Amino acid sequence: MSVARANARVAILCGGRGTRLGALTEHTPKPLLPIAGLPFLDHLLMEVGRFGFREIVLLAHFEHEAVARFARESRAAARFGLELSVSVEPEAAGTGGALHHARDRLADRFILMNGDTWFGVNYHALLARLDASGAVAALALREIEQPDRYDTADLEDGLIRRFGPDRTETAKALINGGVAACTQGLLDRLPAQGSIESLVWPELAAEGRLAGVVATGFFLDIGVPEDFARAQQEIPAQHRRGAVFFDRDGVLNVDRGHVGSIDRFEWIEGAREAVRIANEAGRYVFVVTNQAGVAKGFYGEADVQALHAYMQGGLHAAGAHVEEFRYSPYHVDGVVAAYARDSDCRKPKPGMILDLMRAWPVDPSRSLLIGDKDSDLAAAQAAGIQGVKFAGGRLDELVRLLV
Repeated sequence: MSVARANARVAILCGGRGTRLGALTEHTPKPLLPIAGLPFLDHLLMEVGRFGFREIVLLAHFEHEAVARFARESRAAARFGLELSVSVEPEAAGTGGALHHARDRLADRFILMNGDTWFGVNYHALLARLDASGAVAALALREIEQPDRYDTADLEDGLIRRFGPDRTETAKALINGGVAACTQGLLDRLPAQGSIESLVWPELAAEGRLAGVVATGFFLDIGVPEDFARAQQEIPAQHRRGAVFFDRDGVLNVDRGHVGSIDRFEWIEGAREAVRIANEAGRYVFVVTNQAGVAKGFYGEADVQALHAYMQGGLHAAGAHVEEFRYSPYHVDGVVAAYARDSDCRKPKPGMILDLMRAWPVDPSRSLLIGDKDSDLAAAQAAGIQGVKFAGGRLDELVRLLV
């Protein structure tokens, strides 16, 4: 069984013409170009969805009717229950103007991203960096060779000190990767017409109010024909990745016996850091936990779900996240009739793991389960993945060795 995740807000820029792609974008917005049978924007929304964001604003102008149609038909929206809305500029207003026209739809903290770029960024870590910095915004930066197509940034002590075009660069440089975590303070700086990249980011950098985080995840901008061609194979491959399955009690939290409420919950030392390490290693992260306390009448499923929502909130604050929580409320000795039975989803049986591997594009050869009991390891073996026993200490130290 799974638990719903908290909503957040994302704004995706979809209004550019994509003229470097020629006839491909004559009548189609660049983010809607097909990549392996799906609009590129659907691939991006799958990433947004797996990080737990649910409310998305698409900023459109060129062929905005096609963007609105996509919002009604998106497969990623159906898969993750995303709430998509479309903000249409009355005239082409640039990236700053597009966001300006949508300012009333944005939360206090939001992610802003380009609709034509995949950048493997830990969005929650970027938001955590924003909060810690006190800046107006935090940009995800990527080091690349030959940065002539991009704006570059000088980063010092976590703050961007200079931002803008630097076409003299011939060696490696940090570029704007097209993903930013933003506060409402950004909205007061937006032009009604013009570019964030040329008008806002340089100004904030000069004031010391623009933070930066260097990310090393997969990066691909589909804005030129050769990169659009690369995307046909490389983007689908990014979805298939290894996973880390965490047992819960005794691994992520102190096992006090049937922990079913927030007041009895205590993180294991290094647990949140361990999840973030797995996130930033590019792994899916799942929790698979036996919760016989439901069958035994100690607490209900709603209590389990509330506790998992609390855990997810604590992980987000630490720059980490879990893709999905699964739990088994069954036990043969239960006193609640609905749960008083054996189940394939109760470890040592592998049902929870196998269900997740069917629901997500998991590569079993790159996956592992971390548990503290022999039943956890037996479930891993039955599912065809590696099992690792956690014997105590700092969980992050173990995970760092494994991923």
